[in-house]
Amino acid sequence: MGARPPYPDPVANLRIHGDDPARGVRERPQSLAALLPEGVHGVAGLYVHVPFCFHKCHYCDFYSFVDREGRTGDYLARLAREVAWSAARVAGPIRTVFVGGGTPTLLSAEELARLCALIRELPLAHDLEWTVEANPETIDAEKARVLVDAGVNRVSIGAQSFDPRHLKTLERWHDPANVERAVRLLRDAGIANLNLDLIFGIPGQTLAEWRADLERALALAPEHLSCYGLTYEPNTAMTRRLERGEFEPCDDAVEAAMFEATGELLGAAGFARYEVSNFAREGRECRHNLVYWRNEPWWALGPSASGFVAGHRFKVVPRLGDWLSGDDSGAPPVVDHEAPDERRHTSEAIMLGLRLMEGIDAALERHAVELEPGRAAIIARAIADGLLERTAEGRLRFTGRGVMLANEVLGKLI
Repeated sequence: MGARPPYPDPVANLRIHGDDPARGVRERPQSLAALLPEGVHGVAGLYVHVPFCFHKCHYCDFYSFVDREGRTGDYLARLAREVAWSAARVAGPIRTVFVGGGTPTLLSAEELARLCALIRELPLAHDLEWTVEANPETIDAEKARVLVDAGVNRVSIGAQSFDPRHLKTLERWHDPANVERAVRLLRDAGIANLNLDLIFGIPGQTLAEWRADLERALALAPEHLSCYGLTYEPNTAMTRRLERGEFEPCDDAVEAAMFEATGELLGAAGFARYEVSNFAREGRECRHNLVYWRNEPWWALGPSASGFVAGHRFKVVPRLGDWLSGDDSGAPPVVDHEAPDERRHTSEAIMLGLRLMEGIDAALERHAVELEPGRAAIIARAIADGLLERTAEGRLRFTGRGVMLANEVLGKLI
């Protein structure tokens, strides 16, 4: 579905879901069994990647494709083996589950029920937050009921825009009216926690049109809104079109105005910005995304899913064929493995934590400065410039003005 455009800042280098494998070099996969320490590992969250899409959106660089070979059955069979292998190595309770893609709701109702049943074989918490991504065109009453019956309690809908012209630019193939239809079907089925994904900075988009998109989204009364600036990632059709001169990117000043208007309009509507690009009503922050931002461990299932376990970062191989042909044990074949490293881990904790409006605690700040003393001067300058501030509790966080310039500060700190 491509409902999570990569963040337009240094965190884009840290893939927390899945990405396009077109990197020029095919890394030889390794078995996750050979990389993780033996024993059972505690994790806070679980990410499951479903790579199938109806259509590959031009801006999307997450690993997804149109399944022309009917491999959803093979996908579920392999996932069952991966779940069985994982169940013996994951300590519960898992507090959050996020099923993304691709378009998970492109699966049939029967396949969706099978997918959910597999997830339930893992040790899940009683107060679990369970999110599934959905394309508005793929939601019907039967699928909505399957999700609710399985225990899914949060759905993230890829709206992106309510303007047909801008949807066409993004190569999104849904009717804006179907967003409202999908919301109604999910509400009727019992989903009480909904997110809408929106994109601003689309070529040709005006500030007034972006405000209109926000107003349309608010009219649907979601609990959460994710508002991302469009980024031009390598190896995407959107970037190739830009390079060919088929359109002009959104003016920087206009995009900055859109960013500022987002905070103002959503704030007036009762939404709080809790992360640079994410807004929620009180108590409705995405708990799964907070696992990422707080650098807590999570397990990964499915091709291209990335995980963080026992200090090890890894990506399940981002090619369906290689994933399907993994070894008989069910252990995921993985690439991009990074062993525990204190300096890198601290840099990641700063980068991710400062994206949250709660910021980072004093202990992490002190440790980061101990590892890299030059950070003290960078932090002091950012505070003097009104970009960072310390709360009464001693946490370091961006100011309202600093959020606009987060890229610049983070780039220096990490």
